[in-house]
Amino acid sequence: MTITAQDAAELSPGVTAPAGFRASGTTAGLKVSGRPDLALVVNDGPLQVGAAVFTSNRVVGHPVTWSRQVVSDGVVSAVVLNSGGANVCTGPDGFLDVHRTAEAVGEALGVSPGDVVVCSTGLIGERLPIDTLLAGIAPARDALSTTGGPAAASAIMTTDTVPKTADMTVDGDLGTWHVGGMAKGAGMLAPGLATMLCVITTDAVVDAELADAALRAATRDTFDRVDSDGCMSTSDTVTLMASGASGVTPDPAGFTAAVTAVAAQLARQLVADAEGATHDIAITVTGASSQEAGLAVARAVSRSNLFKAAVYGNDPNWGRILASVGTVPADVAPFDPEQLDVTINGVMICRAGGAHEPRSKVDLAASREVHVLIDLHAGDEVVTLWTNDLTHAYVSENSEYST
Repeated sequence: MTITAQDAAELSPGVTAPAGFRASGTTAGLKVSGRPDLALVVNDGPLQVGAAVFTSNRVVGHPVTWSRQVVSDGVVSAVVLNSGGANVCTGPDGFLDVHRTAEAVGEALGVSPGDVVVCSTGLIGERLPIDTLLAGIAPARDALSTTGGPAAASAIMTTDTVPKTADMTVDGDLGTWHVGGMAKGAGMLAPGLATMLCVITTDAVVDAELADAALRAATRDTFDRVDSDGCMSTSDTVTLMASGASGVTPDPAGFTAAVTAVAAQLARQLVADAEGATHDIAITVTGASSQEAGLAVARAVSRSNLFKAAVYGNDPNWGRILASVGTVPADVAPFDPEQLDVTINGVMICRAGGAHEPRSKVDLAASREVHVLIDLHAGDEVVTLWTNDLTHAYVSENSEYST
């Protein structure tokens, strides 16, 4: 099986790369800026298979509550997404707004409202201008196109500076099939799921059980490994739809690998567009006793404001890394503090818990990408998590977000 990946730097067809899908991105008038704010992705079949994973936050938006019920039977016909308002903490009327949105989409497309996933992103605590949203459904339907993926990706942006799309072609012994996707997210990027809306599509022939298993495996190893600012959203939703239009039934492992590869492209694009970031940081923990131990250590470092601010200042301060590693309880991640090694961009500046190569050998200003390698010498597991630096621009953007 040969897999060809679309260059993530190039805006790909995204959700309309696979056969059997149409999408649109239009302006309903939810944003005062007048920018596109309503996206629609439709599965034209012949299959209507769907699966989704959601935020693990206990405070969730009404669209999450609705969409959890939608995917419970493994059937999804369409996803409607709006930016310009999250519809979170808006009371019973907020849930009614979701219901009315799904009904409007169902009527416009001739599908059951109960098969329409609804996603919203924007400010929490303010009710959507529902009449404006509903009036935008018909124009969004009329704009649907087999080349509408990039427009849909643009319409779901909030603080994003660029749309995020990816796709992959898989050539197997039985034929060719595709996976495509789009995502939004630039702040509140932390598990579960990072903070995002994401739609992934495929024209492979798969059932709901495989779709669900593949999506959960993919999000675990990609979106759940993005931890930009330690802040978890109330609206995270990643939806997978399968049209079966290729007529090709892939093996489960190959299907999971392709979905994971597209999710990984999107996850990296989220980090690259993180609010105010000037460095993308890969934290790899090796020598861990378990995946859980490695992830706990990586997450402790990724959530250290001291470490992230140091990277912003191009200061390879390994002491801040060790201090963060040491906060992980021994029963979660066993290791000997006197055996810890830290390497930044190929230079081992800490060995056996003490200074090694001069930190001046690490030039963090030379590249946007920073690779931190932490060796625990406690096992054989390896984990990589992506984060970014903490900048003045991040503080400015989030101090002014609601104003």
